Amino acid sequence: MSLKALETVSADAIPVKTKRVPAKIAEAIRLITTGECTTQKAAAERVGLTPGHLCESLKKPHIQVFIERNARSNITNGLMRASARVIELVDASSEHVSLDASKHVLAIAGIKPTADAQVSVNVDIKAGFVIDLSEPARQVKTIENGT
Repeated sequence: MSLKALETVSADAIPVKTKRVPAKIAEAIRLITTGECTTQKAAAERVGLTPGHLCESLKKPHIQVFIERNARSNITNGLMRASARVIELVDASSEHVSLDASKHVLAIAGIKPTADAQVSVNVDIKAGFVIDLSEPARQVKTIENGT
C-alpha cells in the first residue's frame, strides 16, 4: 500500500461514535465515589437498578473510561487542597509534624539527604573439607648411558 493510499484512508474514515453512559449508571458511580453508598449493591438499589446489571455495566469499556476520567478529575481537584495542607503543616506547632512536612516538601523538590552508608562485610571463609581428586604426578625414570 502506498503512502498516498494511507492518506486517503484516514481522511475517509468514519468517526467512531462514543457510547453514552446512562444517567442511572452515572449516578451510581457518583454515589460510590462520594462514599454515600459503600457497596455496589447499595448504590444499585438507590438508583433503581439490579446489582447484577450495575456490576456488568461497570465492566464495559466506555464505563471504565468514564470512571477513569472522574477519578482523574477528583485527584486534580484534591491536588490543590493537598498541597496547601502540606504547606500549612510545615508551620505546625508540633515539631515532629513540621519536620515530616518539611522533609516531604523538600523530597518533592528533589532535595533529599543521602542514604546512610551501607556496611558490607565480605569474609571469604569457606567451611568444610577440600578433596583433591586430581591424579598423582607420575615419576619419570631416566636411563643413563651404560647403566
